[in-house]
Amino acid sequence: MGKALFVTEKPSVAMDFVKLLNVKGTKRDGYIEGDKAVFTWCVGHMVTMCYPEAYDEKLKFWNLKDLPFLPKEYLYDVIPQVKKQFEIVKSLLNRNDIDTIYVCTDSGREGEYIYRLVDKQAGEPNKTKKRIWIDSQTEEEIKRGIKEAKPLSEYDSLAHSAYLRAKEDYLVGINFSRLLTLTYGRQISNFLNNDKVVIAVGRVMSCVLGMVVDREREIRGFQKKNFYKINGEFIKSEDESYEGEWKAIEGTRYYNSSLLYNDTGFNKEQDARNLISYIKPAEFAVVESVKKTKETKNAPLLFNLAELQNECTKRFKISPDETLGFIQKLYEKKLLTYPRTDARVLSTAVAKNIGSNISKLVKMNFNQNVTNYSNEILKNSWQKNILKSKYVDDSKITDHYAIIPTGEGQSSVNSLGKLERAIYDLVVTRFLAIFYPPAKYSKVAIVTNVMDERFMTSKKVCVEKGYLEILKNDVKDKDSEEDAAAFLSKLRKGEKLQIGEYRIKEGETTPPKRYTTGSIIIAMENAGKLIEDDELREHIKGQGIGTSATRAEIIKKLINIGYLGANSKSQILTPTEKGEMIYEAIKVSVPSLLNPTLTASWEKGLKLVYEKAIEPDNFMEKLEYYTKNNINRVMVENNLGYLNRRLFEVRKVYNVDIS
Repeated sequence: MGKALFVTEKPSVAMDFVKLLNVKGTKRDGYIEGDKAVFTWCVGHMVTMCYPEAYDEKLKFWNLKDLPFLPKEYLYDVIPQVKKQFEIVKSLLNRNDIDTIYVCTDSGREGEYIYRLVDKQAGEPNKTKKRIWIDSQTEEEIKRGIKEAKPLSEYDSLAHSAYLRAKEDYLVGINFSRLLTLTYGRQISNFLNNDKVVIAVGRVMSCVLGMVVDREREIRGFQKKNFYKINGEFIKSEDESYEGEWKAIEGTRYYNSSLLYNDTGFNKEQDARNLISYIKPAEFAVVESVKKTKETKNAPLLFNLAELQNECTKRFKISPDETLGFIQKLYEKKLLTYPRTDARVLSTAVAKNIGSNISKLVKMNFNQNVTNYSNEILKNSWQKNILKSKYVDDSKITDHYAIIPTGEGQSSVNSLGKLERAIYDLVVTRFLAIFYPPAKYSKVAIVTNVMDERFMTSKKVCVEKGYLEILKNDVKDKDSEEDAAAFLSKLRKGEKLQIGEYRIKEGETTPPKRYTTGSIIIAMENAGKLIEDDELREHIKGQGIGTSATRAEIIKKLINIGYLGANSKSQILTPTEKGEMIYEAIKVSVPSLLNPTLTASWEKGLKLVYEKAIEPDNFMEKLEYYTKNNINRVMVENNLGYLNRRLFEVRKVYNVDIS
């Protein structure tokens, strides 16, 4: 019987396997060998797609007549910087005494791609190959992963999806970057006073650039508009009064009037004054209705990578790339489950034993609040209710469930840096919150009638904190809110009240918000829609732009190549002059590359390949047709004059900004 070879994605993971499996091995150059097993590692990506000149030397020089470039067979080569380690892995894969290969790269599309490329470049050795698919780096999970390892062939559709994603990015990048650079590069370089401008185009990158430029132009074109609301004061006694906001409802004097900005305000101050003059003679106001309701609110769903990146940008003003770096380390320290996930729920299998995670958090005893919250959950057996809740849904999980604490890694917690610890605490408290009861609110809504004009008043009071005990330790102005609600609740329909002052409140419309490096991640996840509401976002969620593993890197690249700028303190994203000019070149030539819906549909196509709903060849045919069709169209059209006018408009904007 031969030896088993474990191939991990990083050296540190290989060391974890050796330690957790209690292997007494000898450390050699690039691997560790024991009596029954050998452990080696990739260094991230070790094999990459070849540049066009590897197919034909003449393709080193960019020329329109060589487009479209659509290889029949794709060529790959070893990345020079890691050639030594690749040769070590290759020799081990082909060693005669090794009969079983365990693939231990990260459990996702990118991890699959990393190994498949190495395997292919090593000659696809004829060995038994098994895939270890795990959700955390804990001893229990690694041992489970080895025990339940499936034949690598069961992940072939994931590999097909990974290869197609790379080919898609390659074809779009190579063909359209060359096409646009050769067609419009000199024109843009003249405007920017640069010797040479390369127009970098990417399947996802160009789409994200378009989202940021479009938002910036919305803001520039925004025209502020004032509006005027009316508040009335209504008095029951010397010590008891409340305010109501006027609203034009059906049957009232200004319902659907062209004078209104919306149903609670006027376009002109004078019209608001006219309404006050009309109702001022009224002797009293009448309570038309008193409506009391109860409301419950559940804890938010768990973190996936996008949600956590957005939250960290808001709280800590760090980029998504920095957030990913922190949680990757927390994962490698066994503190958190796999971070590159799109899911915000647990699987049924995990939920059945989730009490174990909570018990482990108690034993860790690294934070008194966490210990108290965990004990409260266990004491009340709240963890048993989770299986039938919205937090468990197998249909919303593809590769991995949401990011949660493992309850392990106690020795690592105290050595965490300040920010790393804050992010860990964020995940822990979000996790514990889902087991707590919902928050409960008491609401009272009053409609006050003055000469058949209606004023609306409402108060909402938290009567039971529930999960807010964990996520929000203070409910602001609770006492004063309770007093106000209690007073309003005593009012009775038909009750007459004295009228105090009427006040006009002036407001103004605000422009859309600029994207931050965090909010753009959420917009990418939702195919270009920035949806703030947590529940709504999850409800309408479809296949987004890019993947959880790639989005941060795309934003980072756009900043590095000078198409976008990010404020280091606020993390607000804005386009650069160069970025807007590149945007214009894409818009006049291949505008579909700026379309979030199209870009998301390509990502959906990759998902369908993974799910075996479509054949890889069908996807490839459509990709090649898109490439050929758009290249031919750009070559036939002549948009130089129109682009010139658009570039002048961009230049004017930035000249004004600079001065």
